[in-house]
Amino acid sequence: MSNEKKEIKVNDKRMFTPDGVLKEEYRFLDEKSTAPPASPEPEAPPPPPPAAPRQPEGWPPEPAGGYEPGMSEMPGGAPPLDLPGTSPEMGGPSFYDLVAMMAEPVPIYLGDARLPDGQVATDLEMARLHIDLLDVLRQKTAGNLTAQERAFLEDLLYRLRVRYVQKRG
Repeated sequence: MSNEKKEIKVNDKRMFTPDGVLKEEYRFLDEKSTAPPASPEPEAPPPPPPAAPRQPEGWPPEPAGGYEPGMSEMPGGAPPLDLPGTSPEMGGPSFYDLVAMMAEPVPIYLGDARLPDGQVATDLEMARLHIDLLDVLRQKTAGNLTAQERAFLEDLLYRLRVRYVQKRG
């Protein structure tokens, strides 16, 4: 084995600067996501509604009509679900809320965050499971996210994976 030292080059592949500004090499993504469509495509006829799923035996009958987003009441007169911390003006939960909720347990399982009772609950396999679930979300939403949403998810995954590898050793 030779005593020559090999130089290691580290490339920062994050899309945003520490200030949260999109880096120059990724500006085309922001422009592409905000550009108006080139030409309107003719509307295709709407697909036929899917067949109603069968209700399992023993379940109570489903109310007629079903719930549609934006309805003021659920079928049967029940009010729609009101999520804490959201208001009609905010538009309800967002993609960022979903990702944050799925990533929330990772620092706990990595041992970086303490439980309310002050204990540490390190479980690297559970941390890996949650990171893998976020990657499944990334794969399944490919092509359906804005540039900012995709960058947010990819940056989060990168940071969680680096921290996981640091803890794993």
